[in-house]
Amino acid sequence: MDLKKFKVVANQKIRDCAFEKLNAEVNFVNWQDKKGRMPNEQLFAELETADAFFSSGNVKINEELLSHCPNVKVIAQCSVGYDNINLDACVAHGIPVTNTPGVLVDAVADHTMALILDCARNIAGADVHVKSGLWGQKKPFRMGVDLAGKTLGIVGFGDIGSEVAIRAQASKMNVIYHNRKQREDDEKRNVRYVSFDELLQESDFIAICVTLNPSTKGLFNKAAFDKMKKGARLVNISRGAVVDSDALYDALASGKLAWVAADVFDPEPIPEDHKILTLPNITLTPHMASATVETRDAMAMLTVDNILAALKGEDLLTEVKAR
Repeated sequence: MDLKKFKVVANQKIRDCAFEKLNAEVNFVNWQDKKGRMPNEQLFAELETADAFFSSGNVKINEELLSHCPNVKVIAQCSVGYDNINLDACVAHGIPVTNTPGVLVDAVADHTMALILDCARNIAGADVHVKSGLWGQKKPFRMGVDLAGKTLGIVGFGDIGSEVAIRAQASKMNVIYHNRKQREDDEKRNVRYVSFDELLQESDFIAICVTLNPSTKGLFNKAAFDKMKKGARLVNISRGAVVDSDALYDALASGKLAWVAADVFDPEPIPEDHKILTLPNITLTPHMASATVETRDAMAMLTVDNILAALKGEDLLTEVKAR
């Protein structure tokens, strides 16, 4: 099949490996050599004659955008999360949506474990302590806590959550979890299923690994923080909106939480004058949990493979189904 008759649009610079494959196989309109992302006005104009959209997840896919997609056969998003996409609207327009699950599990689980370690030992703060000359001045540095023997509660025990458990168990942590449904392999994995309230009450560390949906938005609010142990530590690698930002600030400022480490926040990017940045007991990374060369290449290539499958009339590899 001659795929050159099909037009594929990307609204942002994509990985070189994905660019080379798409550019060789289809009529590819891209933002490869420019910074930022394609302005919406131009994107909408390009989509009018497009057959597929390679989305980087930084544009709202809603009725306005979909009204400019009369011939689009697939919207392939280069991320696991898809909270920027109105799935019901896509279904109404007959446009399937794909994402990139699976290929980033190890990278995100590694980053989650790194944040757990930072919560315990304040590694990022120690770096600042040394580079600012405080070590040389023999200024005291905040002591950490052990991981061994502590209880890690994982909220969302899917592919990523279960890999985080393996890494935590290597540090001799006890693992409990809460999920929509209890898994059938708890004994094999040496983990224990508990209710959400039990997890809040028992955990020394909590890792949030859920997807963002109506049932998880604001899940960690004042009521949840009130139920947690005093001095608990929280890690979030899911989505910022799963945590109520104001309640998080209060829990940190009051000492209810000893530390928070997060790769996501609400809003993103976090404003420079946000009050939470004034607190000493929080570590933030810029939504980079999947940001390894290997993982980002794999995500981009899976996105390309979904696009090519759609254009060939084949089954999509990782279609997102509306709930």
